[in-house]
Amino acid sequence: MSSKQPRWTQTWLGGVRSAGVDLGYPGERLGLPREGSGSVAGFGRRIGAIVIDWLICTWAITQGLLRVDPTAAPWVPILVLAAEYLLLVGTMGMTFGMRLLGVRVAALGGGAPGFVAVLVRTFLLCLAVPALVWDRDQRGLHDRAANTVVVRL
Repeated sequence: MSSKQPRWTQTWLGGVRSAGVDLGYPGERLGLPREGSGSVAGFGRRIGAIVIDWLICTWAITQGLLRVDPTAAPWVPILVLAAEYLLLVGTMGMTFGMRLLGVRVAALGGGAPGFVAVLVRTFLLCLAVPALVWDRDQRGLHDRAANTVVVRL
């Protein structure tokens, strides 16, 4: 075997990029810029935004703003998070956490996503698993189903 050709284990363990296949940068297939405003938001920013939003929701519940005991009704925090996403992403294109970390949800055609897209995206996000499976453009299954992408501000 030639030294220029990778072994099959190197390809399998390192992914297709280790095999010398150029897939381009995340968002290139979608017509988005490589860097700066409008480029695909990184995984760290997206995770950070949802952690901030989750903390805000749990704080609202534990401080008695909603007067619900989260131990008696463990599904309440996820409903509060879903309400936040529906309201804020549906109107402004971003949640509090997204705003703090400089990202927003955009429709693939440009502009803000429609209400149905936000509803589908939020429902799948609350299931968690679709958000953890993402493609080479760093779009989770919830983004793919809603035809949205999270971009930098």
